[in-house]
Amino acid sequence: MPQVVQKITKQIDEQQRYRDSIVGLDVKVPIGRGKYATEINLDNAATTPPFKAVMDDVHNFSSWYASIHRGAGYKSRVSSQVYEEARKAVERFVGADSELDSVIFTKNTTESINLLADVLAENNQNEVILSTCMEHLANDLPWRKRFKTEYVKVDEKGNLLLEDLENKLIKNRGKVRLVTVAGASNVTGLINPIYEIARIAHRYGAEICVDGAQWVPHIPVNMGEHHSDEHIDYLAFSAHKMYAPFGVGVLVGKRNTFEQANPMLYGGGAARLVSHDFIDWENPPDKDEAGTPNVIGVKALTSAIHQLTDMNMLEIHKRESDLIDYTIEQLKSVPNIILYGDYDNKKRVSVISFNLNGIEHSILAEIMSTQGGIAVRNGLFCAHPYVMQLLQISNEEIEYYHKNKRVQLPGMVRVSLGLYNNQEDIDQFIEALRKISRNKGYFLKKFK
Repeated sequence: MPQVVQKITKQIDEQQRYRDSIVGLDVKVPIGRGKYATEINLDNAATTPPFKAVMDDVHNFSSWYASIHRGAGYKSRVSSQVYEEARKAVERFVGADSELDSVIFTKNTTESINLLADVLAENNQNEVILSTCMEHLANDLPWRKRFKTEYVKVDEKGNLLLEDLENKLIKNRGKVRLVTVAGASNVTGLINPIYEIARIAHRYGAEICVDGAQWVPHIPVNMGEHHSDEHIDYLAFSAHKMYAPFGVGVLVGKRNTFEQANPMLYGGGAARLVSHDFIDWENPPDKDEAGTPNVIGVKALTSAIHQLTDMNMLEIHKRESDLIDYTIEQLKSVPNIILYGDYDNKKRVSVISFNLNGIEHSILAEIMSTQGGIAVRNGLFCAHPYVMQLLQISNEEIEYYHKNKRVQLPGMVRVSLGLYNNQEDIDQFIEALRKISRNKGYFLKKFK
């Protein structure tokens, strides 16, 4: 067999392997007039479908499911072991230090960042947090609530300006507690130079937190040695964006940070001994996991980590990069299309946002869904300042939207790919867009 044919055959087999690993790709959804279509899911940045292996593992484990840590029964001991072994799986997956770091399980990335902000704020001495203008609200609002917060600027294409980061560190020399930044944007897909940012932050005595919600599922991540200038001090991410449902988030960070602070949530499991006169807290991570932990969700996360590791994160990133590059090139050929962000930048995850001139973003997303069974996202993507800047919305316009609560907000349409998406998905999506672009009058009248 010729070498070229062998290579193509291998690629087809590998592609089918990815698709066969996912639940629900053959499900048909209603598209109107009694018709159905197999849904094409291009909204993976919000939530990914589960791995079949995850669902199988959860089903098999469910017979052994019990309360963890405090039960004496056999099933309770099994569940406790599964839960604690999950921390080791996380440590290996992100390169954390089992001696110096804590792996804390939460509900999601948002809760993880709120937990870290709460812990760091306990001894806040007028410290400054440097966030950025590209952040998801989950990596903005928790800091804004508890600290003086400043924002590192982005350029007109949405790239983070490292010069502005350093200038703000110099201006606030000695006061910056933390630089907190997205590993990758949930709007443009741009990957930030995290290890370079870590070097800059550490040079000025600040720590770094990475919102890894859009980073960890797509790229090999290594938090690095604690003595390294490139070390990531804190990392947050979510299972529901990496093919594991049931609601688990992760916060990984320096154990001594959590040892020195009170927990965010008070309750059972967080305390070693309590009287009416004192509280003797458990050691982290138990101190920061009050209540009955979500062992089913943690089991799902562990299974997803094993599956992603087996598939090879480098291969996943390469495949997704090739497909989003193809998507962007095809989008450029659609009449009346507007692309946002630095779409010529190859350092990206599989996300791109756009608009179609003459059709409001929510209507376009509705047409895609109800006419073709194509699931996309629309709106401000919980990254309001970033999207407003990319849309070139003026401060006066923002104030107008602020004062007029019933007015439709501006926004974009977002395509985000998973490891299972293929060129056929993109071709159908592009053909649907071209049809809408050619027949705007018809669709606007129909969906008015």
